[in-house]
Amino acid sequence: MGYNVTQKLINDHLVKGELTPGAEIGLKIDQTLTQDATGTMVMLELEAMGIKRAKTEASAQYVDHNLIQEDSKNPDDHLFLESAAKRFGLYFSRPGNGVSHPIHMQRLAKPGQTLLGSDSHTCANGCMGMLAMGAGGIDVAMAIAGEPFFVKMPKVWGVKVTGEFPDWVSAKDAIFEMLRRHGVKGGVNHVFEYYGPGLKNLTAMDRHVIANMGAELGATATVFPSDEETKRYMKLQDREDEWIELKADQDATYDRHEEINLSEIEPMVAKPSSPGNVVPIKEVEGEPIYQSYIGSSANPGYRDFAIASKIVEGRHIADGLSLDLNPTSRQMLIDLSKEGHIANFLQGGARLHQAGCNGCIGMGQAPASGRNSLRTTPRNFPGRSGTKEDSVYLCSPETAAVSALTGKITDPRNAGFAYPKVQELDQPTIDTNLLDRPLPEEEASKVELVKGPNIASIPKMDELPNDMELPILLKVGDDISTDEILAGGARVLPYRSNLPEISKFTFEIVDDTYYDRAMNQKEDGGHVIVGGTNYGQGSSREHAALAPRYMGLRVAIVKDFARIHWQNLVNFGVLPFTFVNDSDYEKLEQGDVLTFKGLRDKIHKGNQFEAEVKGKGEKIKVEHALSDRQIEMMEKGGLINWLKDRLDK
Repeated sequence: MGYNVTQKLINDHLVKGELTPGAEIGLKIDQTLTQDATGTMVMLELEAMGIKRAKTEASAQYVDHNLIQEDSKNPDDHLFLESAAKRFGLYFSRPGNGVSHPIHMQRLAKPGQTLLGSDSHTCANGCMGMLAMGAGGIDVAMAIAGEPFFVKMPKVWGVKVTGEFPDWVSAKDAIFEMLRRHGVKGGVNHVFEYYGPGLKNLTAMDRHVIANMGAELGATATVFPSDEETKRYMKLQDREDEWIELKADQDATYDRHEEINLSEIEPMVAKPSSPGNVVPIKEVEGEPIYQSYIGSSANPGYRDFAIASKIVEGRHIADGLSLDLNPTSRQMLIDLSKEGHIANFLQGGARLHQAGCNGCIGMGQAPASGRNSLRTTPRNFPGRSGTKEDSVYLCSPETAAVSALTGKITDPRNAGFAYPKVQELDQPTIDTNLLDRPLPEEEASKVELVKGPNIASIPKMDELPNDMELPILLKVGDDISTDEILAGGARVLPYRSNLPEISKFTFEIVDDTYYDRAMNQKEDGGHVIVGGTNYGQGSSREHAALAPRYMGLRVAIVKDFARIHWQNLVNFGVLPFTFVNDSDYEKLEQGDVLTFKGLRDKIHKGNQFEAEVKGKGEKIKVEHALSDRQIEMMEKGGLINWLKDRLDK
């Protein structure tokens, strides 16, 4: 029986385990990606591990999140990251060069390789025939050190693509259709692999848009074949010599299968406050908007901006509306300027921001309170925009541009003028002036790390006790995102390299008393958090696991976890349990005390056991999905302790 593309990629990089869905496998990682919101911790972890030089084929550190320099914290960390990239042999993308995912696609992505990134949207590079996955920072640090990446072998979900887009419909609407069908957890433990005759109608950047928001489906990765379109794109980037063909065998099969006909897709919108809350645009047409926002890693291509420029050309945005442009790479911004698109936007009343993640992660461009924001970003979790009680709708560039002209959510098919045609450039700009190459090893070994006053070492984590009596300090519902656990944004992320300081923001969106209560309980043994389904969805930022652990979190019991957050909890020694019976969730209340006896023995002997609810005469049944390797890590208090112990021996 033949292999599909995903199976080929996994089989070529398999160092431990076998291709059995659900079993733990270890994969060799060829490339890594880190960005400044998560990379600072990765570099500190490399230093703590005593790593001399990256052992990957290519590793890159991008500065794209924390670009606002309201004081010295961000620029100090940029200098630290630059020095760390030089020391450890990484590429370094300077501030202003653009968002990591499209830059990596332009300059470093290679068909047939694996990519692991400390950003959940690393999966966007699956558009290049790669197995590209998001992970917690410490997993990426381990990959940089040459260690395998461990993950549960996913099932492969084949999606046959047919047809071509009608006018006013584009790739964002295609991934919205997938989210409409399956929601934000429908793809958990799966890789989505797209194939079929319709692929010839999807450019490499269209594929990037679809692969990017595979993260919103909860998928492990999204994979496209490496075909003539991939070759065309790499030729435009002067990298044709690095292209290889990679496609599924004729007799390949898939664990699940469906079809998406591009010709039948209509404009869609994701309503507040989840990317899975997708409806046809006609259901929300007419909703007034305060802001229309174009850009981010979810729509990063030249075409995405050029089509919006042509829509705005010769027209003006509605009164009282802010049209925010968020360019995603300096290289692409140069081309938009050369072709007159920036002038179209500015004459139409738009506001131009620097190339980077910016408003997508809450770094500026926050909407006014009580007003609707319409965005081409990948996520609209509560508060992510930077406004606490926000109302963010997600859409395509076409919808964002037409709606900017009317001041309300508008079906772009009702624009009242012909659909503009935009061609990809035959000779796009290639500019690597702000992408520094790794230093030679001898020169790199002499580089000193530059540490500003905001950088603090990671505190030592204690080992797992055998007996624990822990109060439930917080009980939350379904779909709690990492943005709600520990927000991003200009107020919080400057403390990303200072764990004691960033911890003060933990769960403030959900319960602003949590920090004080957790710190008061910390010396008494810690605490438990109880949650619903899809706990920890969204960003890969490991701070959302590390900060609660620092504050005494020992156990999280939920109905089910998002993949990356589950892994992050394991890495930092927090026991991730799920309810055997979901009805037990209803039995527990904030303030209840759970008793765990003989815990270390029990997690070794089986994956199910009981915990007593003290004083209530009740017990709940929980289970874990830890491998033997992860149980050993858990006993040591987390991955850092486990690795140090290995190195000492």
